[in-house]
Amino acid sequence: MMIPTPFDLSTARILVTNDDGIYAPGLVILEQVARALSDDVWVVAPETEQSGAGHSLTLQRPLRIHELGPRRFSVNGTPTDCVMLAINEIMTGSRPNLLLSGVNRGANMGEDITYSGTVAAAMEGTLLGVPSIALSLVTQYEEEPHWETPSRHAPDVIRRLVTAPWPANTLMNVNFPDCDPDQVLGVRAVRQGQRKIGNNMVRNIDPRGRPYYWIGTAREEDASAPGTDINIVYGGAISITPVFMDLTHHKALAELETIFR
Repeated sequence: MMIPTPFDLSTARILVTNDDGIYAPGLVILEQVARALSDDVWVVAPETEQSGAGHSLTLQRPLRIHELGPRRFSVNGTPTDCVMLAINEIMTGSRPNLLLSGVNRGANMGEDITYSGTVAAAMEGTLLGVPSIALSLVTQYEEEPHWETPSRHAPDVIRRLVTAPWPANTLMNVNFPDCDPDQVLGVRAVRQGQRKIGNNMVRNIDPRGRPYYWIGTAREEDASAPGTDINIVYGGAISITPVFMDLTHHKALAELETIFR
Protein backbone atom coordinates (compact mmCIF):
# COMPACT_ATOMS: atom_id res chain seq x y z
CA MET A 1 0.00 0.00 0.00
CA MET A 2 1.29 3.45 -0.88
CA ILE A 3 0.31 6.97 0.20
CA PRO A 4 -1.51 8.52 -2.82
CA THR A 5 1.37 10.41 -4.44
CA PRO A 6 2.39 11.74 -6.91
CA PHE A 7 -0.37 14.22 -7.75
CA ASP A 8 -0.84 17.61 -9.38
CA LEU A 9 -0.18 20.25 -6.73
CA SER A 10 -1.87 22.98 -8.76
CA THR A 11 -5.23 21.26 -8.25
CA ALA A 12 -4.51 19.90 -4.76
CA ARG A 13 -6.50 20.72 -1.64
CA ILE A 14 -3.91 21.59 1.01
CA LEU A 15 -4.44 21.60 4.78
CA VAL A 16 -2.03 23.82 6.75
CA THR A 17 -1.54 23.49 10.51
CA ASN A 18 1.15 23.90 13.18
CA ASP A 19 1.87 23.71 16.92
CA ASP A 20 2.96 27.32 17.49
CA GLY A 21 -0.59 28.63 17.24
CA ILE A 22 -2.88 30.29 14.72
CA TYR A 23 -1.05 33.64 14.88
CA ALA A 24 2.51 32.28 14.64
CA PRO A 25 4.77 33.83 11.98
CA GLY A 26 5.81 30.38 10.77
CA LEU A 27 2.18 29.59 9.95
CA VAL A 28 1.97 32.78 7.90
CA ILE A 29 5.03 31.65 5.94
CA LEU A 30 3.64 28.16 5.36
CA GLU A 31 0.27 29.49 4.26
CA GLN A 32 2.05 31.67 1.70
CA VAL A 33 4.05 28.65 0.53
CA ALA A 34 0.86 26.60 0.19
CA ARG A 35 -0.86 29.35 -1.80
CA ALA A 36 2.10 29.43 -4.18
CA LEU A 37 1.35 25.77 -4.88
CA SER A 38 -2.45 25.72 -5.00
CA ASP A 39 -5.50 27.99 -4.78
CA ASP A 40 -7.33 25.53 -2.51
CA VAL A 41 -5.72 26.08 0.90
CA TRP A 42 -7.32 25.52 4.31
CA VAL A 43 -5.80 26.57 7.65
CA VAL A 44 -6.77 24.80 10.90
CA ALA A 45 -4.40 25.50 13.79
CA PRO A 46 -4.41 25.63 17.61
CA GLU A 47 -5.68 28.76 19.35
CA THR A 48 -2.53 28.88 21.49
CA GLU A 49 1.01 27.51 21.34
CA GLN A 50 1.19 23.73 21.74
CA SER A 51 4.95 23.15 21.48
CA GLY A 52 5.95 19.85 23.05
CA ALA A 53 2.39 18.52 22.92
CA GLY A 54 3.49 15.46 20.98
CA HIS A 55 0.81 13.21 19.51
CA SER A 56 -1.71 14.04 22.23
CA LEU A 57 -5.50 14.22 22.11
CA THR A 58 -7.87 16.31 24.23
CA LEU A 59 -10.18 13.85 25.98
CA GLN A 60 -11.34 15.52 29.21
CA ARG A 61 -13.01 18.65 27.85
CA PRO A 62 -14.97 19.62 24.73
CA LEU A 63 -13.25 21.07 21.69
CA ARG A 64 -14.53 24.14 19.89
CA ILE A 65 -13.90 25.32 16.35
CA HIS A 66 -13.72 29.06 15.67
CA GLU A 67 -14.04 30.30 12.09
CA LEU A 68 -11.68 33.25 11.64
CA GLY A 69 -12.22 33.77 7.93
CA PRO A 70 -12.76 31.90 4.68
CA ARG A 71 -11.12 28.45 5.03
CA ARG A 72 -9.34 29.61 8.21
CA PHE A 73 -10.12 28.10 11.61
CA SER A 74 -8.68 27.78 15.10
CA VAL A 75 -9.27 24.96 17.60
CA ASN A 76 -8.88 25.09 21.38
CA GLY A 77 -6.82 21.92 21.38
CA THR A 78 -3.65 20.20 20.25
CA PRO A 79 -2.24 19.88 16.73
CA THR A 80 -3.59 16.34 16.60
CA ASP A 81 -7.05 17.63 17.56
CA CYS A 82 -6.80 20.19 14.76
CA VAL A 83 -6.02 17.59 12.11
CA MET A 84 -8.76 15.23 13.29
CA LEU A 85 -11.36 18.02 13.27
CA ALA A 86 -10.14 19.44 9.96
CA ILE A 87 -10.40 16.14 8.10
CA ASN A 88 -13.43 14.66 9.85
CA GLU A 89 -15.53 17.79 10.41
CA ILE A 90 -14.39 20.99 8.71
CA MET A 91 -13.38 19.48 5.36
CA THR A 92 -15.90 16.64 5.18
CA GLY A 93 -16.89 15.67 1.66
CA SER A 94 -13.57 16.75 0.16
CA ARG A 95 -10.52 15.57 2.04
CA PRO A 96 -7.14 17.27 1.62
CA ASN A 97 -4.62 15.84 -0.83
CA LEU A 98 -1.71 17.16 1.24
CA LEU A 99 -1.08 18.26 4.82
CA LEU A 100 1.67 20.77 5.65
CA SER A 101 2.59 21.33 9.31
CA GLY A 102 4.80 24.24 10.46
CA VAL A 103 6.90 26.13 9.80
CA ASN A 104 7.98 25.40 13.36
CA ARG A 105 10.14 27.94 15.18
CA GLY A 106 12.93 25.55 16.14
CA ALA A 107 14.31 22.34 14.74
CA ASN A 108 12.56 18.98 14.96
CA MET A 109 15.44 16.57 14.46
CA GLY A 110 16.43 13.32 16.12
CA GLU A 111 14.09 12.25 18.89
CA ASP A 112 12.54 15.73 18.92
CA ILE A 113 9.94 14.12 16.68
CA THR A 114 8.52 12.27 19.68
CA TYR A 115 7.85 15.55 21.52
CA SER A 116 6.95 17.74 18.58
CA GLY A 117 3.38 18.89 18.00
CA THR A 118 4.46 19.91 14.49
CA VAL A 119 5.48 16.36 13.62
CA ALA A 120 2.46 14.97 15.52
CA ALA A 121 0.10 16.85 13.20
CA ALA A 122 1.83 15.18 10.25
CA MET A 123 1.58 11.84 12.05
CA GLU A 124 -2.17 12.23 12.42
CA GLY A 125 -2.55 13.22 8.79
CA THR A 126 -0.53 10.17 7.78
CA LEU A 127 -2.67 7.86 9.93
CA LEU A 128 -5.75 9.32 8.23
CA GLY A 129 -4.29 8.55 4.80
CA VAL A 130 -3.22 12.07 3.80
CA PRO A 131 0.35 12.67 2.53
CA SER A 132 1.87 14.84 5.26
CA ILE A 133 5.00 16.96 5.58
CA ALA A 134 6.35 18.54 8.78
CA LEU A 135 8.55 21.61 8.25
CA SER A 136 10.79 23.23 10.87
CA LEU A 137 13.44 25.95 10.95
CA VAL A 138 16.54 25.79 13.15
CA THR A 139 16.33 28.89 15.34
CA GLN A 140 18.45 30.64 17.93
CA TYR A 141 15.79 31.96 20.27
CA GLU A 142 17.71 35.14 21.04
CA GLU A 143 17.85 35.95 17.32
CA GLU A 144 15.25 36.62 14.64
CA PRO A 145 14.56 33.43 12.65
CA HIS A 146 15.54 33.25 8.98
CA TRP A 147 11.92 32.89 7.84
CA GLU A 148 12.98 33.81 4.30
CA THR A 149 14.82 30.46 4.05
CA PRO A 150 11.74 28.19 4.22
CA SER A 151 9.78 30.83 2.33
CA ARG A 152 12.12 30.52 -0.65
CA HIS A 153 13.06 26.84 -0.50
CA ALA A 154 9.93 25.07 0.79
CA PRO A 155 7.91 25.28 -2.46
CA ASP A 156 10.60 23.44 -4.44
CA VAL A 157 11.13 20.86 -1.68
CA ILE A 158 7.40 20.12 -1.56
CA ARG A 159 7.09 19.92 -5.35
CA ARG A 160 9.95 17.44 -5.50
CA LEU A 161 8.64 15.35 -2.60
CA VAL A 162 5.24 14.74 -4.18
CA THR A 163 6.78 13.50 -7.44
CA ALA A 164 7.64 10.19 -5.77
CA PRO A 165 5.32 7.58 -4.23
CA TRP A 166 5.50 7.30 -0.44
CA PRO A 167 5.14 4.06 1.52
CA ALA A 168 2.02 3.85 3.68
CA ASN A 169 2.38 5.08 7.27
CA THR A 170 5.27 7.37 6.29
CA LEU A 171 5.51 11.13 6.75
CA MET A 172 8.24 13.48 5.55
CA ASN A 173 10.13 15.52 8.15
CA VAL A 174 11.90 18.59 6.72
CA ASN A 175 14.32 20.83 8.60
CA PHE A 176 15.78 24.11 7.32
CA PRO A 177 19.19 25.39 8.49
CA ASP A 178 19.71 28.59 10.45
CA CYS A 179 21.12 30.67 7.60
CA ASP A 180 20.16 33.05 4.82
CA PRO A 181 18.43 31.40 1.83
CA ASP A 182 21.43 32.08 -0.44
CA GLN A 183 23.68 30.15 1.96
CA VAL A 184 21.68 26.90 1.85
CA LEU A 185 23.92 24.08 0.62
CA GLY A 186 21.33 21.92 -1.10
CA VAL A 187 18.80 19.33 0.04
CA ARG A 188 19.67 15.89 1.41
CA ALA A 189 17.58 12.83 2.27
CA VAL A 190 19.01 11.47 5.52
CA ARG A 191 18.23 9.32 8.53
CA GLN A 192 17.13 10.52 11.95
CA GLY A 193 19.95 11.49 14.31
CA GLN A 194 20.03 11.51 18.11
CA ARG A 195 19.64 14.41 20.50
CA LYS A 196 18.01 14.82 23.91
CA ILE A 197 15.74 17.58 25.20
CA GLY A 198 15.44 18.53 28.86
CA ASN A 199 19.04 18.22 30.06
CA ASN A 200 18.84 21.83 31.28
CA MET A 201 16.54 21.53 34.29
CA VAL A 202 16.07 24.81 36.19
CA ARG A 203 14.97 24.67 39.84
CA ASN A 204 13.71 27.77 41.65
CA ILE A 205 11.46 28.85 44.49
CA ASP A 206 8.09 30.55 43.98
CA PRO A 207 6.87 33.52 46.12
CA ARG A 208 5.23 31.10 48.59
CA GLY A 209 8.45 29.21 49.19
CA ARG A 210 7.58 26.16 47.12
CA PRO A 211 10.06 24.69 44.63
CA TYR A 212 9.24 24.63 40.94
CA TYR A 213 11.05 23.24 37.92
CA TRP A 214 11.40 24.45 34.35
CA ILE A 215 12.56 22.16 31.56
CA GLY A 216 15.05 23.99 29.36
CA THR A 217 16.04 23.31 25.78
CA ALA A 218 19.71 22.42 26.20
CA ARG A 219 20.59 19.20 24.40
CA GLU A 220 23.37 16.68 24.20
CA GLU A 221 23.81 15.88 20.54
CA ASP A 222 26.39 14.66 18.08
CA ALA A 223 26.30 16.77 14.96
CA SER A 224 29.30 14.92 13.56
CA ALA A 225 27.51 11.62 12.85
CA PRO A 226 27.40 11.50 9.03
CA GLY A 227 24.18 11.00 7.14
CA THR A 228 21.89 12.30 9.89
CA ASP A 229 19.44 15.19 9.94
CA ILE A 230 21.47 16.94 12.66
CA ASN A 231 24.73 16.66 10.75
CA ILE A 232 23.23 17.85 7.47
CA VAL A 233 21.25 20.79 8.86
CA TYR A 234 24.09 22.12 11.00
CA GLY A 235 26.24 21.77 7.90
CA GLY A 236 23.99 24.25 6.13
CA ALA A 237 21.72 22.01 4.03
CA ILE A 238 18.01 21.15 4.18
CA SER A 239 17.28 17.69 5.58
CA ILE A 240 14.44 15.38 4.59
CA THR A 241 13.78 12.29 6.70
CA PRO A 242 11.02 9.77 5.94
CA VAL A 243 9.48 8.84 9.30
CA PHE A 244 7.75 5.44 9.53
CA MET A 245 4.80 5.17 11.90
CA ASP A 246 5.34 1.46 12.62
CA LEU A 247 7.52 1.53 15.77
CA THR A 248 8.03 -2.23 15.81
CA HIS A 249 11.66 -3.39 15.96
CA HIS A 250 11.31 -6.22 13.48
CA LYS A 251 14.62 -7.95 14.20
CA ALA A 252 13.83 -8.06 17.93
CA LEU A 253 10.34 -9.30 17.09
CA ALA A 254 11.73 -12.21 15.07
CA GLU A 255 14.01 -13.16 17.97
CA LEU A 256 11.17 -12.95 20.49
CA GLU A 257 8.98 -15.12 18.32
CA THR A 258 11.49 -17.94 18.76
CA ILE A 259 11.03 -17.65 22.54
CA PHE A 260 7.31 -16.98 22.84
CA ARG A 261 5.57 -19.49 20.59
